[in-house]
Amino acid sequence: MDIRLYNASCKTVKDFLVYMETIRGKSPRTVNEYALDLRTFFRFIKRKRGLVDSKVDFEDITVDDVDVETIASVTLGDIYEYLIYIQNERHNNASTRARKVSSLKTFYKYACDKVGIVKENPTINLETPKKKKSLPKYLSLEESLKVLEGIDGEYKERNYCIITLFLNCALRLSELVGINFGDIHKDYIKVTGKGNKERNIYLNKACIDAINRYKKVRPYNNVKDKDAFFISRLGKRISPKTVQWIVYRFLDQAGLSGKGYSVHKLRHTAATLMYQQGGVDIRVLKEILGHESLSTTEIYTHLSSTQAKHAVESSPLANVKFNKEKDKTE
Repeated sequence: MDIRLYNASCKTVKDFLVYMETIRGKSPRTVNEYALDLRTFFRFIKRKRGLVDSKVDFEDITVDDVDVETIASVTLGDIYEYLIYIQNERHNNASTRARKVSSLKTFYKYACDKVGIVKENPTINLETPKKKKSLPKYLSLEESLKVLEGIDGEYKERNYCIITLFLNCALRLSELVGINFGDIHKDYIKVTGKGNKERNIYLNKACIDAINRYKKVRPYNNVKDKDAFFISRLGKRISPKTVQWIVYRFLDQAGLSGKGYSVHKLRHTAATLMYQQGGVDIRVLKEILGHESLSTTEIYTHLSSTQAKHAVESSPLANVKFNKEKDKTE
């Protein structure tokens, strides 16, 4: 995690962050989000209670001096006021507010149940703000093929392999970047997902072919990270930013820029095509995607309902109306 956030936290928050990363196995990104959310919350508490000069800018308020007494004195009412503040003053949307509520719930569960510095958990009856449910964007089969067909250039084998794995295996960006040589087997690939949880994803012929073609041209000499499968032009493990640039480049080349597509949308595309056109069972899809809850995966069944509605509306008889005049003559 970001050491600056770690150092800018009080001891209880530091202990919590270490616990979440080392014991619970949360990713550095998730732990960073906890740190940022808790810093904002305790800045608000200090300002609300007059524990800091009103002239001090909110972003300059330090929280390393927040003590156990302050943490334990937080009430549900304080949290409600905080939620009003981040909605009205910081303009956080429902999704961001829901994440911040989750951070508070996780922290106070730890403070109450694990270390016992809080006798009554103020978040026990705290409801999570409802997030707007929106269907994920995804490429059509034709658009996916257009992207693949347009991949060219000096690193075409590598880039083709990257996008092929995204579109066939529904990988997350971090999962693809983290692939090592030892993770690739004859007919499956081992990836490390959220919470450092490993899962195996079987490879189809397109993936196996793309991997073998890339292996033939992948640099092996002067490579700084010999374990990494995908290598940058500098001989290092390819970075998330570089992968994003590659995806955006070939989306643009296929005439698909400006439509809200991204690396994560390729994951949605793979899942959608598997479910809608491949007939994959929703429980199997859950395992492929690495979701903890089936409810997360069920959004793809909603996509299917949308398609069914569209199919009915596309019927050649969809616009036929009852002929009143004809009825009168008979």
